[in-house]
Amino acid sequence: MSCARAWALYIAGMHKRTLGRASQLEVSTLGLGCMGMSEFYSGRDDAESIATIHRYLDRGGNFLDTADMYTNGASERMLGPMITERRARDRVVLATKFTFNAEPGNPNAGGNGRKNVSRALEGSLRRLATDYVDLYWLHVWDTVTPVEEVVATLTDLVRAGKIRHYAFSDVPAWYATRAQTLATCQGKEPPIALQLEYSLVERTIEREHVGAAAELGMGICPWSPLAGGFLAGKYRRERDGATGEGRLAMMKDSTNPAFQKFTDRNWRILDVVREVAESVGRSPAEVALSWVAHQPGITSTIIGATSLQQLDSNLAALELELPPELRARLDAVSALDLAHPYMFFSGPIQAMVHGGTNVRAWRPG
Repeated sequence: MSCARAWALYIAGMHKRTLGRASQLEVSTLGLGCMGMSEFYSGRDDAESIATIHRYLDRGGNFLDTADMYTNGASERMLGPMITERRARDRVVLATKFTFNAEPGNPNAGGNGRKNVSRALEGSLRRLATDYVDLYWLHVWDTVTPVEEVVATLTDLVRAGKIRHYAFSDVPAWYATRAQTLATCQGKEPPIALQLEYSLVERTIEREHVGAAAELGMGICPWSPLAGGFLAGKYRRERDGATGEGRLAMMKDSTNPAFQKFTDRNWRILDVVREVAESVGRSPAEVALSWVAHQPGITSTIIGATSLQQLDSNLAALELELPPELRARLDAVSALDLAHPYMFFSGPIQAMVHGGTNVRAWRPG
């Protein structure tokens, strides 16, 4: 790698943004997701994972994202001592998550109620070898716990000094909005960000979440910007499925919809990603990641790099700004269907509302 290219990557990694308007917490444009840095993936090597984290930090990244359920805490157990040994605790933004059950048959060992949140946090702090986490994510909406209890519980943890901020992953937009509103009205600590799946093949958050986050000042941290490796171009279409090695191949029998990427629509999107990549002389992964990282409302994109080579490719995406005409091609092939009621919010219906005049509402930012 040339000195000029290495310096460009370093500067890209150094770029920071505040995580929403409700906090001064500054995170790098790319966050490093640590789910894959455990024995969940066959052949994973802790030495390679730790070297990747060191490279990320050396390049100026500061946002490390894990969860208590990643291989029963293996990711946290690897991450904590590494941060301590590097003496980097005050320099990194350390994020982990709670929600998933740790004891089958015991409903209070999972979910988002006060009892489980306390249990989960104490375990994470122990494994991470730290007294506090900078960002504590609610991992997924449990459909049961009242939002009032969630806001009160997490506010108490902020004020006790055990977490600095909290945020929500994989929740309905109305739920995040209600939590934010309750916190504001009751003088409690608000959620500062949303972590949601977002990529060229998964754009549904544009319907509600992006607008809600912009209005309420929450940052957005996409996960799986490469659709589990699908948009990296590592798979090839076959009559009865796909060929290629990686997470999607390993999880092909999973019932989790996040791993069901081999659809006709997605293959069409990937074809255009490959064509755009060839025209700009970059990899499909760099094109797909650049598209996400430069979308409106995006604060820090969570990358799943598990090797030095993958990390360097991901960082290179930050210096790629796609020409408008190529970005338009990607936008068009991946566009959401005009579902109800969103079909009424633009185009001819709004022209009828405003008498044919061009009226635009004020938007923050």
